[in-house]
Amino acid sequence: MTAALVIVAAAYAQQPPVKVNVLNVCAPSADEQKELSSALAKVPGKPAFSKDYEVSRGHSTLDQSTPIPGMQPLPAGAVSAADWVRVRREFPDATLFSNVQYSFSVDAKNMVETLVLRVRDPKDLMQISIEDSASAVASATAMLSTSTPVSRVKLERFGKASVALARCSGGEGSPATDQSAYEPIFHAASSIMERYRDALGARKMIPQELARLGMGTSTKQAAGTKKSP
Repeated sequence: MTAALVIVAAAYAQQPPVKVNVLNVCAPSADEQKELSSALAKVPGKPAFSKDYEVSRGHSTLDQSTPIPGMQPLPAGAVSAADWVRVRREFPDATLFSNVQYSFSVDAKNMVETLVLRVRDPKDLMQISIEDSASAVASATAMLSTSTPVSRVKLERFGKASVALARCSGGEGSPATDQSAYEPIFHAASSIMERYRDALGARKMIPQELARLGMGTSTKQAAGTKKSP
């Protein structure tokens, strides 16, 4: 038994160490702030797209048996589902970015808007992701008619840990994080979301596409009687 324990201990000792990167999304360092600002400044202010594009829509249901990191398991019998629409446009070959993807999703509690710009030839920066959300809106049209402040900005880097900034509120018994120093970054990201929402025609397209899925919301349950064949 002692020899077996020694062999197991030796095997564990030979395993390579696991490196864990923890993102400080509430208070990024000065260097990370500069990197976020620099990346956002590279996004074309007046986007010009090629003829290639893609529009897709769907309804997705979360599998209760599939664990998702950072998310609490669903209660027994609970169902989480969302309607979503995605729009992708290609940039001309001479630009830094290869394409942009805009998505809008609606579930029982929130509406989430995400913009992702992918770099054509990633050497350091791979993609920029910008996200905002709302939990107290009547419809997609209502949300898209206003300028919802961006809540999260994330940079995916080649061979390095991601850099992110998110709006953080204080938890129970703890004060809110002072994020006034990061408002220029949030403002720049919100401005990009606003421009690309218009450039992609999202204000008109998203409500129309969601309507094809059934009134543009996942929260309404089928309560009527079945139609006769």
